[in-house]
Amino acid sequence: MSDLAFVSENELRNHMNNLGAQGIPFLFIISFLKDKNICLPLGEINPGIIGYDIAGNSNTPKTNYNFHFNFEAMPVSYEDYLTRFEKVMQHIRFGNTYLINLTLPTPIRTSLNLHEIFQRSKAPYKLWLKNNFTVFSPEIFIRVKDGRIYSYPMKGTLDASIANADKILLESPKERAEHFTIVDLIRNDLSMVSTGVNVKRFMYLDRIKTHKGELLQASSEIEGILPTDWKQNLGEWFLQLLPAGSISGAPKRKTVEILLNVEGYNRGFYTGVFGIFDGEGIESAVMIRFIEETPQGLVFKSGGGITFRSDPWQEYQELIQKVYVPIA
Repeated sequence: MSDLAFVSENELRNHMNNLGAQGIPFLFIISFLKDKNICLPLGEINPGIIGYDIAGNSNTPKTNYNFHFNFEAMPVSYEDYLTRFEKVMQHIRFGNTYLINLTLPTPIRTSLNLHEIFQRSKAPYKLWLKNNFTVFSPEIFIRVKDGRIYSYPMKGTLDASIANADKILLESPKERAEHFTIVDLIRNDLSMVSTGVNVKRFMYLDRIKTHKGELLQASSEIEGILPTDWKQNLGEWFLQLLPAGSISGAPKRKTVEILLNVEGYNRGFYTGVFGIFDGEGIESAVMIRFIEETPQGLVFKSGGGITFRSDPWQEYQELIQKVYVPIA
């Protein structure tokens, strides 16, 4: 592949079905609105154009750089954020949505380029597209192993340096309500494509190292059993699960409509998904922790879930808190 080749949703579905049925390993990269996608057999990927490291499956040599770098963020003002927050809250009060993931772009300046950030970042799911973006995601979208499908929705973030941070996060009424909502949404999503869906673990915590310190993230584990012909229909059922519930909201369709109106910018690949089918199973991630190259410079896209319990200042701080690179 000499250049990026984007395909439509229908083309993507057909590619995934065909490659899955033949057991051919492939990489897929799906935008938020499924309107701009990539699907390529692993053997056709040029590492000078696409770099990936997905749960250890990588086409990029390991690096161990440890040096000083500059990183500066210029987030939107609180007043601008509050304007969008109030529009979202109005929809919540009207009953149009009860969980909505409001995101915004933050211009950044750094001494690293996109490929250097990709190489040096410590994250389980990493992707780089030349002259486009890099993402270093901590959030699994779905995992398929031995005929079972697993999802690990991530909702709830807090600075780990705060005293009793784990207790505060786990016992927060707002965070628990948000987490319950997203777990229920993902459980319903998995029920569309699998049977025997159940929540194996609820609201456990992970620590994420960043250049600003550690963050706590709350996740849950949900599983189901796929039909025996899941590989032959891989594209069909996979696309039913999109967009990911954790970065859109509930109810999903109406909430996406609201986001397109309120956010006022193009998410593009941000909050889409990417992953690998290795011939036997799937590893995939939600494209959060995302830096994009634009004509105006680098932009970091971030956000958080809003419910009727949300405090606008705290939500604004969470948006800023998520603007980081995982380079300790």
